[in-house]
Amino acid sequence: MLSLQQQRLVWRSSFFLLFILAPPLDLLRLDLTLGHFILLGQNWTLGLESLVTGEVSPLHAAINLIWRAFIPLAIVVGGGIGVAWKYGRLYCGWLCPHFSVVEMINGLMRRASGKPTLWEAKPLPVELPNGKKIQPQRRYWLLVVIAIIGFAFLWGLTLLTYLLPPTEIYYNLWHGQLTRNQTIFLSVSTTVFALEFLLARHLFCRFGCAVGLFKSLAWMGNHQAMVVDFDRQRARLCADCQSACDNACPMRLKPRSIKRKKFTCTQCAQCISACAQVQINHPQGSLLTWAQDEKALNTIGYDSKPGKYYPAHLMLTEPWKNK
Repeated sequence: MLSLQQQRLVWRSSFFLLFILAPPLDLLRLDLTLGHFILLGQNWTLGLESLVTGEVSPLHAAINLIWRAFIPLAIVVGGGIGVAWKYGRLYCGWLCPHFSVVEMINGLMRRASGKPTLWEAKPLPVELPNGKKIQPQRRYWLLVVIAIIGFAFLWGLTLLTYLLPPTEIYYNLWHGQLTRNQTIFLSVSTTVFALEFLLARHLFCRFGCAVGLFKSLAWMGNHQAMVVDFDRQRARLCADCQSACDNACPMRLKPRSIKRKKFTCTQCAQCISACAQVQINHPQGSLLTWAQDEKALNTIGYDSKPGKYYPAHLMLTEPWKNK
């Protein structure tokens, strides 16, 4: 049976392939040469051209606009917000192609420097929760550079195929016949993505992604949404741990803190998996678990009984640091 992180790898890899292959397979793209969307191999237009030519009445055109634009948009946006309301940024941690790149570069950068980002204050411990060791080796910087430039180019190329016919783009690229505009788009997008992947990939996820921001806002509005919960009753077990959960978090958050300090949590559960490995011999297992409904109230300052608060010092201090 696959572990939780292995399941995530399958989901992330599958969705990343879907992200790249959707345009060439005509699953979803906006064809600027045709002026409309392609969805599942079919033309998806708003039907307004029929109104211009007089083939349909204004009422019929309005119905087409509602049916083909507003209803699909409401389903996508409403469904996304609904999932975020209950589960938080689950899409970010389990499907998002950008977050997959973030995690990969984090791993390579840690192997190169001992730090998952350039902005980390100090290197992470060499030993992982599962007992394996990562000794930083400068030769991995070559892989870091290759990954950053390679994924930046792939992202730019993929986005271009969402806007223009993929067969044209791939043919021109293979034969070195890209047009001036295509070359400019690829050059600029590759440069921008490379800088973002190198310097600001976490900042983008936390502050620059509009989709992630709205998901976080919806999640914060639901006190009983799924959240990583810390068992404070066993907090002293953390005294012998080198903050494995903090080190494992790709977003560089503090999993043991209260919910508002985990505003951009992606529900990737790497902190949960790391704690489970540290506490593998403890009968009660991980101190971090996913919590929902009434149990989730613990993370915002409530006791299990609605309306009853924890004392402030239990919520804002770090008792695992006090032996």
